[in-house]
Amino acid sequence: MTALDDLIESLSRLPGVGKKSASRMAHFLLRGDPSACERLAHDLTVLHDRIRPCSVCGSYSEEDLCQVCSDPGRDRSIICVVEQPQDVQTIEAVREFNGLFHVLGGVIAPLEGIGPDQLRLSSLVSRVQEGSVREVILATNPTVEGDTTALYVQRILKPLDVAVTRLASGLPVGGDLEYADRLTLSRSLRGRVSF
Repeated sequence: MTALDDLIESLSRLPGVGKKSASRMAHFLLRGDPSACERLAHDLTVLHDRIRPCSVCGSYSEEDLCQVCSDPGRDRSIICVVEQPQDVQTIEAVREFNGLFHVLGGVIAPLEGIGPDQLRLSSLVSRVQEGSVREVILATNPTVEGDTTALYVQRILKPLDVAVTRLASGLPVGGDLEYADRLTLSRSLRGRVSF
């Protein structure tokens, strides 16, 4: 096996990257400026040394507190609960949410051996018990595991006298009804709003 084959094999292990895409990337890197490869190698090398979970929300950060948690302009009465740190970036990109986040670190998935004890639930409860939180938004993915996790979080927060809401789900903007699956259409009908 050559160095090029090794690189293609390594790149193809990344999520969403098949052998053909990995081969294109490897050839692109080989044809390109060697300094770009050195920069990429450096960025990959220091990644685990510099990035760590935020001590409050669990998102990625280079400091003890992430940029969101350390921002005094954020609304500290609302916490948006997400599955993974990359979900924070997705919601932040929309620029519609000005509250705080809480990263669970996954979802309840019994078939994969992941139960509530493997998630960051106790720290969420502690944050809510501090008393300044008035709403928790559950922004887990609309999957069986995401829905199960959202229901579990709702149940453990119920005695804490905090509003628990869920992101709306339904038809995408610009989508056609004929292409909507049954579950999406069903959720759209149940979650309809006044016009």
